[in-house]
Amino acid sequence: MKVLGFNHDMYIPSAALVVDGEVVTGATEERFTQQKRTRGFPRRAVQYCLDQAGTSIDAVANAWNRGVYMQKFNPLVSSSRRFKSESLYSAPDNLLSMFPSDLRDVDHIHQRLALSGSKALDVYFVTHHRVHTANAFFLSPFEEAAIITADSQGEVESTTIAHGKGNTIKVLRTQNHPHSDEWKVMALAAYSTPAATKPIEELLRREVLQIGEDGFLELHLRSFKDFLHELPFLCTPAMAELLGPPRAENDALDEHHYAIAAAMQNIVEDIAFRLMREAQRLTGAKNICAAGGFFMNSVLNGRILANTPFQEVYISSSPDDSGNAIGAAAYLYNQILGQPKRHYLTYNYLGPDYSDTEIAKSRLSAKIVADPSESAAQLLADEAVIGWFQGRMEFGQRALGICSILADRGHDTKVKVNAAVKFRELFRPSSTLMARADCRPYKRIPLSVSTHRSAPSTSVLAFRSSSTPRSIRMKNRPCVVPSTRSGPSIPVALMH
Repeated sequence: MKVLGFNHDMYIPSAALVVDGEVVTGATEERFTQQKRTRGFPRRAVQYCLDQAGTSIDAVANAWNRGVYMQKFNPLVSSSRRFKSESLYSAPDNLLSMFPSDLRDVDHIHQRLALSGSKALDVYFVTHHRVHTANAFFLSPFEEAAIITADSQGEVESTTIAHGKGNTIKVLRTQNHPHSDEWKVMALAAYSTPAATKPIEELLRREVLQIGEDGFLELHLRSFKDFLHELPFLCTPAMAELLGPPRAENDALDEHHYAIAAAMQNIVEDIAFRLMREAQRLTGAKNICAAGGFFMNSVLNGRILANTPFQEVYISSSPDDSGNAIGAAAYLYNQILGQPKRHYLTYNYLGPDYSDTEIAKSRLSAKIVADPSESAAQLLADEAVIGWFQGRMEFGQRALGICSILADRGHDTKVKVNAAVKFRELFRPSSTLMARADCRPYKRIPLSVSTHRSAPSTSVLAFRSSSTPRSIRMKNRPCVVPSTRSGPSIPVALMH
């Protein structure tokens, strides 16, 4: 059975193809448009998946379910259609208004489009956080696991605790927006000190939010207005009264900004670990799966096992919304259609590749060398910056050694790469690329790095002197670039 999943209408549009429960191909739209975080419908990514399918697909899964909003009858758009196609919403909404309120929770919508020639297109609209749970659990090696999803906002949910067993997922607890817990603070937090962080953290815990023992939180909404989508800015003037005026985009960062970031990193870790302990209490499971943009925070991920009762953790390579194309297809195949097959996703090289002939037809200047790895290693040793491309592209936001920018790990490398290619905040660290004979892939977990002189440089260090490596299994990646810089022998290259 072939299922096409896609994520669109919000962040990082993408598409993926699942065949008999196995993810066989997928890509984000930005890989084709060359526009970072492009929005809109992932037409090129969908077409790529259709081309790879070879024959017709059996069903389509959308990673958003607007049927959730039918829980409350809306006479402005349900009774008075503004345009004819809006009856696709108004008719079921009017019907649902006649149901008891406890029966209006729309898990998903199934839309069948009867086409000419006795063909039909079956489209399923799946609730956003259900898709996250599928991206977490159905790709994992676990037969049973607790599941946590957390991001800024789905349709209404921001946090979900669920229990996965076999090919089913059961939702146990949820929390709705605006009580949300997604923050971009991990890298900047590394620059603060405990003395500077503590008073800011105490202020935030006292004036901005309350955290329950179970990890569910309540924001003090006098400081927030992001739930009022028609208004600009996320925070009200009350937040500026607490923390000072907001920083303009190009303003310099200072110790106060570092302290705010570190305080929030401490708080979100506290929230996550409480939620996970609650999930373990509710499920009794030994393993935990996590998804949602919140779990792009790899420093937090690296501390899960030390701060929760769980024995194993799985986080996919794309826990953010880009991975929801995969999650939507997996949820439809396993949960909705009840198909039993599941496949542990051990790599994410799911995107397009290009042959030497195709490259020769492009406008790129390229030459064929006898040993690409050795040539590239020598260039790295000579402090060159390399655009490295081999095989099928990685799925999602992270470079994993296929379509990547490679450089030596030296102290000035990050500045050089950022000035030439990346153009992003310098406080954000790069990743380390290394070969590893036996690794557990795609947990998004960093390693602690000692301050010994033989350790990788600060170009690849983040919060609490950690580094997030991209470990390579040789059977998945036959061509690996080592670093051969003179000095201590460390098989590490800096990667973006």
